[in-house]
Amino acid sequence: MPKLLVVDDEPNIIYSIEACLSTPELSIISAGTARAGIDLVREEHPDAVILDVRLPDMSGLEAYDRIRGIDPRLPVIMLTAFARPETAIEAMQRGAFEYLLKPVDFTRLREVVRRAIAVSRFSRVPAVLSDSDAVIPTADRIVGQSALMQEIYKTIGRVAGQDATVLILGESGTGKELVARALYHYSKRNSMPFLAINCAALPEALLESELFGHERGAFTGADQRRIGKFEQVNGGTIFLDEIGDMTPATQAKALRLLQQQQFERIGGNVTITTDVRIIAATNKDLQTLVNQGKFRADLYYRLSGFTVRLPALRDRREDIPLLTDHFVEVFNRELGRNVRSVTTPVREALGRYAWPGNIREFRSAIQYALLHATADVLTLECLPKSCLGDDKSAPVPISEVTEPRTGNLPELVGQLLSQGKFDIYRRVLEQVDRVVLEQVMRHVGYHQQQAAEILGISRMTLRSKLRGLGLLPERAVSERPSVDVVANETE
Repeated sequence: MPKLLVVDDEPNIIYSIEACLSTPELSIISAGTARAGIDLVREEHPDAVILDVRLPDMSGLEAYDRIRGIDPRLPVIMLTAFARPETAIEAMQRGAFEYLLKPVDFTRLREVVRRAIAVSRFSRVPAVLSDSDAVIPTADRIVGQSALMQEIYKTIGRVAGQDATVLILGESGTGKELVARALYHYSKRNSMPFLAINCAALPEALLESELFGHERGAFTGADQRRIGKFEQVNGGTIFLDEIGDMTPATQAKALRLLQQQQFERIGGNVTITTDVRIIAATNKDLQTLVNQGKFRADLYYRLSGFTVRLPALRDRREDIPLLTDHFVEVFNRELGRNVRSVTTPVREALGRYAWPGNIREFRSAIQYALLHATADVLTLECLPKSCLGDDKSAPVPISEVTEPRTGNLPELVGQLLSQGKFDIYRRVLEQVDRVVLEQVMRHVGYHQQQAAEILGISRMTLRSKLRGLGLLPERAVSERPSVDVVANETE
């Protein structure tokens, strides 16, 4: 269970934070002095720290330096009632994860803590290659013994120990983030921070500010200087996911960073030098984007010096039995189940299905199956209907798609017409709902309230649709905890 340490000399602040963030999935410990907090970091090894800037026995910045001396990968969130810009700047330059003001905005604090714990897990829970590091039971594993996966392992082995930039290519759900974490785990920088940023999830201005920082007055709302991640994670590794969605302006700055390890904050003219290793990933065809003028050719060539191309699951079906056993073991442990065997019809069904969502979809299907298992054996009744191609009640899968694309709908309609179906409207809407809801739910970490807000529907309507599509197991927890600490192995 993840552990959060709160260091503050005001008991009411500690009480409020515990009341706001406390869930069965998160352990919260506290200290009223800096020295007590530092001792707890040594003894308890928390996953994240909330640290007050003003403490009775030493300054928060001094305490921060001592905490980072114990564990430089530990995310530390600075908290203060005294909004001095120079303190915020200094804290972020030293590598603080975030700097928040009192009175506490608990909605924002909840999100910052969620991200901090995720970052901590990425840094400290190793992603290892299949059959390696067997003495680390908590590691996330890249599973597969096929010839295609053996080549992936060799590539990771050749590249991980170098400081070179790596580009990871593959369809959505093939495990790009897991490979990035493996490259970090086997690198010389594995004692320093690892940070993942999704370039597609942030608007252009926000992404550029997040990466490079900005000066006060650089744009409307920039009321103080912000330190960017490339400056903050100095000495560590940054994973730029969905780099194909990066805008031309941000591409230009990223190119200079790759070439010279230098950049300027937005609105600034001071050149900042950093030392960051970049691992990038995308599910898009960058060469096509270059030909269309949507991606800089020089950046593409700079990124693609070392390239890891991940195969789709349908191209390595011989790994499906191994993946089945692996995820059954994982979810037995996570869900407290005791499934001991998988029937032959289940294995055959898993082997036949095309898995358009790749490992991510496969992982979710096994989780769903274990939640629905009523005995210690997985049967066909446990699987999601979408995996049963011969089940006439199951939705007809859109051919080999990983994201909603209007161009697939005519093909689906034609397929249903050729089969002589008379409920085409319902089936098409059901399939569109499945694609949209699954993608949005993944995007928000399966938080139903956030998903409902993005979709523009009520949470009750969302739950009804999820249940109707078999995406909401009756025995599953109705809502993820506010601090989502579930590992994502398959980004």
